[in-house]
Amino acid sequence: MSAAAAALGAVPAQAAPKGDTRAEVDRLYQEAERATQAYDKAQEREGTLRREVREAQDLIARQQQRVNTLREQLGSLAGAQYRSGGIDPAVALLFSDSPDDYLDKASTLDRITSQQAGQLRELQSALRDLAQERTVAVGKLAELESSRKAVATQKRTVVRKLARARQLLNALPPADRAVLGRASRSDGDGRLDLSDLTGLIAPDTPDAPDARAAAAVAAARSALGRPYVWGASGPSGFDCSGLMQWSYAHAGVQLPRTSQEQRFAGRQVPLSEARPGDLVIYRSDASHVGMYVGNGQVIHAPYPGAAVRYDPVGMMPVSSVTRP
Repeated sequence: MSAAAAALGAVPAQAAPKGDTRAEVDRLYQEAERATQAYDKAQEREGTLRREVREAQDLIARQQQRVNTLREQLGSLAGAQYRSGGIDPAVALLFSDSPDDYLDKASTLDRITSQQAGQLRELQSALRDLAQERTVAVGKLAELESSRKAVATQKRTVVRKLARARQLLNALPPADRAVLGRASRSDGDGRLDLSDLTGLIAPDTPDAPDARAAAAVAAARSALGRPYVWGASGPSGFDCSGLMQWSYAHAGVQLPRTSQEQRFAGRQVPLSEARPGDLVIYRSDASHVGMYVGNGQVIHAPYPGAAVRYDPVGMMPVSSVTRP
């Protein structure tokens, strides 16, 4: 059995004070973490929509300029022909917002040249494109507003749950609070992270198997001691999935933003075969993620109030291991 697999049950139990309080704090942290991942996803979607709206607006501006140019060309040509007596004043219909009616009347087609007819059809096409692009932009703006509301909702959820957890912790005596804080990554069955003494001390870990994994592990190690900040992806603070995304970006690999998406951002391997650089996904809902660094240890951003640190891989239930 590998060190990774053995470490699952290797973390000794330790009595935490106020069992009910500990269970409630753990539950609140877990729910806040789940909401944080939803917030990250909504925020990422909002950023994507903002870019798409800007692109749609740029396209509309270019298309409007094309329409204006075509109208100017038709106006110049029609004006010259009218002054020379070659075209009927009815050609003014060419410059309406909807020139379709004009072209549809075959009896008038002999009053314009083939060049004008071609330009008119081009104008028709440009107007249709412009209308379609405006419709798309309106849809994107509506979706953006919906995404903003989703971000705000998830933010309120996270803030509320973290505030309640902090309230519970602050009501405890300092000694109990310290023990409970160290125990807060447990899954409730007595497996604790024991990071009070060693969370920032590098364990004796093997080398990463390749250059990409080595670069990601090195980046994660460089973040040790930086604070957990929900919704953050570095460099001054991180949530759990933000740390993984930031670390792998240093290896030239673009991971998705959330732990749920990161779960499928590579090949899944058994925990017994975990290698440095692999992503360890926790809980059945994939609401937490850490980076395996060898010898039964992960680096992760634990929870608000804690710094990025080393912890045992078995600190809570492992649902899968992904190798990007």
